[in-house]
Amino acid sequence: MISLPKNTIVQAVTKAVPRGNLASVGLPAITAQPKITVEQPPKKLTSYTLSKCLSWNPTSASVSMGGTQQVRLAHTDVKVPDFSAYRREQVKRADVKTEDSDATRKLTSYLVVGAGAVTCVYSAKAIVRGIVSNLSPAADVVAMSKVEIKLGDIPEGRNVTMKWRGKPLFVRHRTDEEIEKEAAVNISELRDPQADSERTKNPKFLILVGVCTHLGCVPIADAGDYGGYYCPCHGSHYDGSGRIRKGPAPLNLEVPYYEFLDDTTVVVG
Repeated sequence: MISLPKNTIVQAVTKAVPRGNLASVGLPAITAQPKITVEQPPKKLTSYTLSKCLSWNPTSASVSMGGTQQVRLAHTDVKVPDFSAYRREQVKRADVKTEDSDATRKLTSYLVVGAGAVTCVYSAKAIVRGIVSNLSPAADVVAMSKVEIKLGDIPEGRNVTMKWRGKPLFVRHRTDEEIEKEAAVNISELRDPQADSERTKNPKFLILVGVCTHLGCVPIADAGDYGGYYCPCHGSHYDGSGRIRKGPAPLNLEVPYYEFLDDTTVVVG
């Protein structure tokens, strides 16, 4: 048989305790301690409180009972750059009106836009001039655009052929008989009516472009039925004034622009 020591706690365990009354078994009563609750004051979420929460305190660390322990550090040794030297005076001061600041900014914007517009105009001008220069004729072609002729070197009654703008140019020193003959022609009978006086500035000299008006052939001087010019390709006959008299050519020979510098010098073109 097991004997238990005479102890009040052991005896109390072996006895039934009615309704949790320890005094009935000779034990001291245990009084419940009141629960102490501490209410935390509500925190306002401001920029200051957030900065305090986010700032690093070397003496504290955040510990979570249900999670891992974390220690968050912030690099407070990094210096924030100060751009105050680059800021305008209008935005540094709080008493400056927005209209005054905008006026200065608009003036600067207008100056920049104006300078850009002037640059674009000059650039466009340079581009256009370059394109026009490329499309313009070469210097040798420009030099051939005009030709100076010494009329004293052409004998009377003779025809001289020279090159002008890539085309043959006929210059004829006419006699008095040829002038009278062409002036007496009835222009109403001509296919392309034109008086001899309208085709010459000086009746003694006839200047024509030696290209047939039919298909662009080169006529022969001092030939044909009318003693002027004859195109052997298709049989066009021109008189001593370069007017079409017979054949398929529809128009008279072209008279180029020319002017006399003196009585014996003419510039064609």
